[in-house]
Amino acid sequence: MAQATKETKSKTKSKTKSAPKTYVYQKLQITCVCGGVFDSGSTLDKIRVDICSKCHPFFTGESRLLDAEGRVEKFKKKYNLK
Repeated sequence: MAQATKETKSKTKSKTKSAPKTYVYQKLQITCVCGGVFDSGSTLDKIRVDICSKCHPFFTGESRLLDAEGRVEKFKKKYNLK
């Protein structure tokens, strides 16, 4: 029985490990819908975001409702709200 366990251990140890992947980070500009541009580094070619620190209500202190695709109007129409 001791021989069987040694053979199975040696078979599992002989597996080769793959080399870790290396990524190349390049400089790019992140653009926001509001027009804000930020410099950063990433493996992607370009990044576009909907909300950034220049237009997010938490950072600006403004209170406004973001309407995506007229969802508020659809809700009001569905429930006959004014």
